[in-house]
Amino acid sequence: MPQPHIAIIDWRTAPQGDAESAIEKHIIGRAARVTRHLCDTDADMDDELASADAVIIWHNMPLSARGIARLKNCRAIIRNGVGFDSVDVQAARERGIAVCNVPDYGTEEVADHAIALALALCRQILPLDAEAKALGWNIRVTPRLRRLSTLTFGIVGLGRIGTATALRAKALGFKVGFFDPYLPNGADKAVGVTRARSLDELLAQTDVLSLHCPLNEETHHLIGDRELALLKPGAFVVNTARGAIIRKASILQALRKGRLAGAGLDVIEDEPLRTPEEAETPNLIATCHAAFCSVESKVEMRSTSARIALAAVTGQPLENVVNGVTGL
Repeated sequence: MPQPHIAIIDWRTAPQGDAESAIEKHIIGRAARVTRHLCDTDADMDDELASADAVIIWHNMPLSARGIARLKNCRAIIRNGVGFDSVDVQAARERGIAVCNVPDYGTEEVADHAIALALALCRQILPLDAEAKALGWNIRVTPRLRRLSTLTFGIVGLGRIGTATALRAKALGFKVGFFDPYLPNGADKAVGVTRARSLDELLAQTDVLSLHCPLNEETHHLIGDRELALLKPGAFVVNTARGAIIRKASILQALRKGRLAGAGLDVIEDEPLRTPEEAETPNLIATCHAAFCSVESKVEMRSTSARIALAAVTGQPLENVVNGVTGL
């Protein structure tokens, strides 16, 4: 029997792994051959990659139905991260290929990052830093400095990361509310936060909006002109989930018009920012899709992906299957 083959697809533009794939090889050992391939799109896939028994894919490299059709022997596609919107999960399902993710590796980091952005906005850390370094001391941003205990922190999506963020916000003194139509009754009581029965209800009472839902057909452009207008005047918006949950043109326009007091966007639709005009949007903090990132989280993420890939090529049960394909 030939040795199983596990291929790692990294993003050529900005590779996130290492040339030796040391973490993955340590987990997989001699059970499979591990190769690494740099691609910008699945059009860059070579024949060796297409012959792999399992594929680990980093988040910037899209894998479409066209690319999936080329995978001759693949049993599982493992997304190195939480989101799997970059993979055509339906096309994989039709070919009997399991799609898995790593949903919990960056829970702490993303929750911490959301809170960091919220604090930076509510306490105007970056404008104050710029003013101090310009040798000024007039505190021009006083109208946007807020007392946390008077503010409602509204969360969309109370999953792992949303819950971790809610607990941190509570500890800082925010009043915390959330909207999540998929949670059973009582979830609010378990965490000790207030439940809104509709998105509109949550937005109307929110001073700091923080998004923690997946990107799918239901949530694409969930927040647009109408939704931003429902927020309290002078509200702040934080997004550490997926960029296209917020319509980019809407939030940039709301910032330019002063309808929002600020936004902290770790992710943004059609990222990265594309023009100097977008980058110069007032009261915008942007942080390079880095909320997930820490030394510890990347080790955990890569180790989990490697463990799932190893299970796929050795006929073991798979973790974190997101497209319903469990039989190998």
